[in-house]
Amino acid sequence: MNENKNYKDSVFTTLFNNPDILRELYCALEGVNLPADIPVSINTLEKVLLDDKFNDISFEIGGRLIVLIEHQSTINPNMALRMFQYISKIFEKTIKRITLYSEKLITIPYPEFFVLYNGKKPFPDEAIIKLSDAFEKPETMGLPEKIKPMLELEVKVININHGRNNVLQNRCSQLAEYSEFVAEVESIKKQENKEEALLTAIKKCQKRGILKEFLEKHAAEVFNMMITEWNLEEAKEVWIDEAEERGVEKGIERGIEKGIERGIEKGRAEDQKYILSLIDQGLSAEEIKDRILQTQTKTN
Repeated sequence: MNENKNYKDSVFTTLFNNPDILRELYCALEGVNLPADIPVSINTLEKVLLDDKFNDISFEIGGRLIVLIEHQSTINPNMALRMFQYISKIFEKTIKRITLYSEKLITIPYPEFFVLYNGKKPFPDEAIIKLSDAFEKPETMGLPEKIKPMLELEVKVININHGRNNVLQNRCSQLAEYSEFVAEVESIKKQENKEEALLTAIKKCQKRGILKEFLEKHAAEVFNMMITEWNLEEAKEVWIDEAEERGVEKGIERGIEKGIERGIEKGRAEDQKYILSLIDQGLSAEEIKDRILQTQTKTN
């Protein structure tokens, strides 16, 4: 599993996969008011990078503004570069290639980029990550220093942890409730009986009106995705320890991860149950890898 992809992403993308909520979220992020009837069109891409990294949310407002939002539990200094790849893919998908050679100027939606951060490490309320931060410096080649790069992309990173950026969260009730929900869940993660603790946390949030309607509709889905991913996180730690102790090549760990990712991406309950059953049996990394390969061979 990608270290930035966990239950928070799953809940976040499910919760905000709604045009009306996205309109409210954007207005909160920019401190503006948009008419309720202005159309919002979701165009989130899948598998836009070689590592199957999904971009979280992409949407257009009124056909003239395109917004990309990533949810992160760790700050990635390459976020601007990734956003650059995302927006390139989106424009490639929506613009007919032949029109690029037209003598008429092609207008494209105005892009804006945001990262919503709610990890454990300290981070300011807001920060900017620039694409130019990754550029090699021309002066190292004996060229004059460029005051302004000819290509730039800026990503606004916003800390949405519970208790941070209160003005922003007051503008968007769903964002505030999401942050409070995550804080509640994080407080019970270390408890031994995670299943009971998570059910208690979900019920407590519903009782307090935190994501009440969302949890009434998706409680079972949220519970399953959290328990599955928590178990996989713990299993991954075990696999890494075993690999170091036995000198097992990193390819084994990656092979297991890919098998898990394929099972989860297909959304097949039997695949998830099978993987988790192997973990529960206490099989080693090598043994789990062999079982997965055997299953794949039979399937093919």
